[in-house]
Amino acid sequence: MPVYVNGRFRSHKITGQQRYAHEITRRLNLPVFEPANKLRGWRGHAWEQTVLPIRSLRGLLWSPCGAGPIMSSSHIVTIHDLFTLDSPEWFHPTFVKAYRILLTALSKTATHLIAVSEFTKSRIVQRLSVPSARITVIHNGVDFQTFYHSEEQTVRARAELALPPGPYLLCLGSLEPRKNLGRLLAAWSEVLPSLPPDLSLVVAGAADSSVFNSVNLNAVPARVHFTGYVPEQFLAGLYSGALGFLYPSLGEGFGLPPLEAMACGVPVLTSNITSLPEVCGRAAIYVNPNDTNSLAAGIKLLSSDPSLRERLRVLSRQQASTFTWERSAQQTQSLLSRFASVGN
Repeated sequence: MPVYVNGRFRSHKITGQQRYAHEITRRLNLPVFEPANKLRGWRGHAWEQTVLPIRSLRGLLWSPCGAGPIMSSSHIVTIHDLFTLDSPEWFHPTFVKAYRILLTALSKTATHLIAVSEFTKSRIVQRLSVPSARITVIHNGVDFQTFYHSEEQTVRARAELALPPGPYLLCLGSLEPRKNLGRLLAAWSEVLPSLPPDLSLVVAGAADSSVFNSVNLNAVPARVHFTGYVPEQFLAGLYSGALGFLYPSLGEGFGLPPLEAMACGVPVLTSNITSLPEVCGRAAIYVNPNDTNSLAAGIKLLSSDPSLRERLRVLSRQQASTFTWERSAQQTQSLLSRFASVGN
C-alpha cells in the first residue's frame, strides 16, 4: 500500500508543528498532497475533510500536524498536544469547539496515533481513552547543520531584526497565553534593577488571533525588544547570540525552541512541567512557571553566574544531540511501513 502525506501544513507559516512536518517529510521522500491554492482556515479544513480522503483512498495517509480527514480508512495522525481540551481558555472559542470534535473523532477513527512525547501520550490515553498500544512516541528533533553557533549568523540576525546593542536574553514563541509572557515580563521588571545595565530581553514571535486568545502587553517594562515573527534564516543567529534562553511556558507537547537553543549551546531556563523536563533533561534551569518569584530568581541566576552558563552550554549540546530529525524520520518511516504492509 502506498503512503501519502497530508500536506496542508505547507499553506501555513513555519512554527513548531509545521517545522516538524517539513523536517520529516523532506527526509522520507513520500508523495505530499496539498491544496492547490494554499487554502487556510475553514477552506483548508474543508479540503482536508473532502478532497484529501479521495486522493489518498488507495493508500495509507499520514497527517503530521494534529488534524486530518475523519473518514480516511487507513490513517496515521501525529498528535502534538491536547491543550485545546486541557486548557481551552488559552484559545479562541471557535477553535476549541472545532478541535474538540476533530480530536475526539480522530482518536476513534485513526488507524494509529503518533505522540511527540511521553507526556502527550499520557494525555491522549487519559483524556481521549485511547489504548496505549494504539500510540507510538516519536520525539521531535533538531538539525545540527542549521542550529550551531555562528558569529556571522549572529551579526546578520542582529542587523536584520534590529536587535538592541549589548547582551540579551531571548524568549521565542507565539504570542499566546500558553507562553506565559505576562508573568515573564513581570519577573523581568522585578529583577531589572539587579541586572547588568546593558542586558536586554528580546521577545521573538507573532500572534495569531484566529487560534489564540490575546495577550495583554499594555505594561511592558524597560529594555524589552519585540521582533515579531522571525524568518527561518535568522533563527540560528538569533539563538546563538543570546546570553540565555527563557521559556517559561505553561504547557508544551514537546518544546522545540528550548531544544534548538540547546543545539546552539545556549543555556536554557524553562518550566518544570509537562514535556519540558523530558526534553531538556539535566541541561536546564527549571522554574515554576506559575510563580513570578521563581521565574525572577531563575533569570537572576542565569544572568549573573558565568560558570553555571558554561556548564549548561556543555550539557545543552550533549542533551540536544539525543534528538535528531534523522532519528525521528527513521522511526516514522518504520511505523508507516509497518502499517502500509498490513494493508497490502
